[in-house]
Amino acid sequence: MKRWLFMLALAGAASVALAHNCPNEMKAIDAKLATNPKLSDADAANVKKLRADGEAAHKAGNHAESMKALGEAKKTLGI
Repeated sequence: MKRWLFMLALAGAASVALAHNCPNEMKAIDAKLATNPKLSDADAANVKKLRADGEAAHKAGNHAESMKALGEAKKTLGI
């Protein structure tokens, strides 16, 4: 029983850690965008959209969706 409670507490702590990582992901994307990376217009627009979607999801408390969108933006940026 103690083992299950420990695992639940650990899972809860991990979700809180991910929730606080969204702003770091947004900062990394913003920093890369500030360097004017060579992207097609379509890719640049998509990165900006994904970044905005990630921020909106973060503010709404949906951190899994936020991290997914921000991860896709980072992938397109090559970071």
